[in-house]
Amino acid sequence: MKVLACYSNKGGVGKTATAVNLAYAFAHSGARTLLCDLDPQGASSFYFRVKPSKKLKDAQFFQDVERFTRAIRGSDYENLDILPANLTFRDFDLFLARMKNSRSRLKKALKGVHSDYDVIILDCPPNISMLSEAVFKAADKVVVPVIPTTLSERSFVQLLDVFRADGVKMTKLLPFFSMVQGRKAMHGETITRLRARHGKRFLSTELPFSTDVEKMGLHRKPALCFAATRPAGKAYRALFDEVNARI
Repeated sequence: MKVLACYSNKGGVGKTATAVNLAYAFAHSGARTLLCDLDPQGASSFYFRVKPSKKLKDAQFFQDVERFTRAIRGSDYENLDILPANLTFRDFDLFLARMKNSRSRLKKALKGVHSDYDVIILDCPPNISMLSEAVFKAADKVVVPVIPTTLSERSFVQLLDVFRADGVKMTKLLPFFSMVQGRKAMHGETITRLRARHGKRFLSTELPFSTDVEKMGLHRKPALCFAATRPAGKAYRALFDEVNARI
């Protein structure tokens, strides 16, 4: 079983859309896939038409394997299950702060279903916290959308600093450029600068800014379902191919 986290310490960069489309792509490829929605807003659960879990609340997420398993729901797609979020997930840091070996708690919880899935994808809230430290510990790879703008670049640099400070292997990072607008000179300049500075760390796929991604909320489906032949759909497919090759 491989654990793949879709994470950014900055909001609004396309993290959840990435998690949703990668989860669909892995399932479509034949991999038994579980998408864990760790964000209390529950956006990825919403996209897959799965209601918030009422059974998995508070610290039970990390302590009760049976409840964790029973909270998992099937989706409309073969090979794809969803662990939906609920508002109690906003207190994850409080629960983890009271637990010993807090960084290992998420990894331990996921081990309870390791025999049922080939890939687990974590859709993470946009912050640097005890939960994010647990995510970095549990994940084999961390996919990071980066918009080629000043603030998004700054957030990515901060993430690198966190990895170094916590002793997390840099090889776990799989950043890629998201919401790219080719007509903006600033986007092109930022991409060139970051690729020169960080070598081959960035994936080659660049996800374009697209209304098809915004329409996921209307269709409540991954873009790969209704826009597979359009630029965003092709980019998500290319992103899947790159990520799949890395794990």
